[in-house]
Amino acid sequence: METNFTLEQLRDDGLAEAEKILRTCVHCGFCTATCPTYVLMGDELDSPRGRIYQIKDMLENGKPAGKELVTHVDRCLSCLSCMSTCPSGVHYMHLVDYARSHINQSYNRSFGDKVMRRLLQTVLPYPNRFRLALLGAKLSKPLLPVLEPLIGNTQLGKRIVAMLRLAPSKIEGPTQTTMPGIFEADEQIMIETDLPRDPADVAIRAPSKRVALLSGCAQPALDSNINGATIRLLNRLGYEVVLAQGEGCCGALVHHMGEEDQAHGQARANIEAWSREIEGDGLDAILITTSGCGTTVKDYGYMFRNDAQLKKKAEKVSVLARDVSEFLEEIELPKPDKALPRLTVAYHSACSLQHGQQVKSAPKTLLHRTGLRVKDVPEGHLCCGSAGVYNIMQPDIAGQLKERKITNIDKTRPDLIAAGNIGCITQIGAGTNTPVVHTIELLDWAYGGPIPQKLDGLLRQGR
Repeated sequence: METNFTLEQLRDDGLAEAEKILRTCVHCGFCTATCPTYVLMGDELDSPRGRIYQIKDMLENGKPAGKELVTHVDRCLSCLSCMSTCPSGVHYMHLVDYARSHINQSYNRSFGDKVMRRLLQTVLPYPNRFRLALLGAKLSKPLLPVLEPLIGNTQLGKRIVAMLRLAPSKIEGPTQTTMPGIFEADEQIMIETDLPRDPADVAIRAPSKRVALLSGCAQPALDSNINGATIRLLNRLGYEVVLAQGEGCCGALVHHMGEEDQAHGQARANIEAWSREIEGDGLDAILITTSGCGTTVKDYGYMFRNDAQLKKKAEKVSVLARDVSEFLEEIELPKPDKALPRLTVAYHSACSLQHGQQVKSAPKTLLHRTGLRVKDVPEGHLCCGSAGVYNIMQPDIAGQLKERKITNIDKTRPDLIAAGNIGCITQIGAGTNTPVVHTIELLDWAYGGPIPQKLDGLLRQGR
């Protein structure tokens, strides 16, 4: 794509990076076929190519963001399916994130829009605040039949209704696995060897390697079992698991809302926390169980490319970052302790995992080894509509995508659904009675851990 930025404009690093990305686009339109919003609405302006043209016009001409551009950029899920499809390697993620930051600086949003965004920015990244908000939503949920007719026709009202519908019935309290500290291998756990099963010939396996786990912000409040399963499994495999003092939200939630300063502040805290562990007793990996967070943490090196003090630390963190399924495949797990029941699992590949991190086969490979029947979901490249806070900010589009995803999942006739991202688990779980669990919970079960709580009823039914 030909660009016409001035030399003065290109002295700004952000604009210079945007210009490089724009120049790689060749107008081919391959991205339109895999873009969820274009597939739903058929509007070129709601496709990656259409958004690129609008962003180019705004940046090249030094214009403030206009209402039409904001509408179409806000509708982008940042699912990054376009990046998997693009033959030219257009880094759409960096471009649209820069555009969102520009929008925040140059566009005056409506009062209701500002209130909702501020609410999400000040609540979701903080687990205790989020738990209180979830409790309030749970108590208000019975009022939905009365509230929806009253407020459901306004933008703000639709978003409030969407939040209430997404609220889980069970609110997770703070647990040990959400507190900073070190979790070492359980000394009571015996690991089988190739030797005879005489107790004298079975050695206790002490921690041989050390990994950090991102405890996260929204996930512990929505489902603490995920981190618990991860720690149990890694402990049994001989890994010391560290929850670094001072780490918190990865910054993804606010980063994709254009709040660059807040996102960088949260990322900086994590980089410093993990760097202390790296420089101390060392880390073999930084593991992440929420794929949306993983995409952002792996991008820390780019985010701090111009920060002389943090650049090397950020790059080191990004190199060490692994999705938990990616890590478990790399270390070549032994055979599971037991074969799981022959249940049919619909594997939902989160966009942030398959497109953002390009981790596609690891979760399915690991699940296949457990004895489960793993099925791909038709149109698996399309987003479920979660996308961070998208299912709150764009409830109509998110609702259509959720229904489309569930329809496709149902075609596999599953006993349960597995996914690697808490946002997807919450979004899909809100629209189906089929249990939705994290991939790591199934792996923990196969390697000697407890049955995932959500599957208790399923197994009691003898399915």
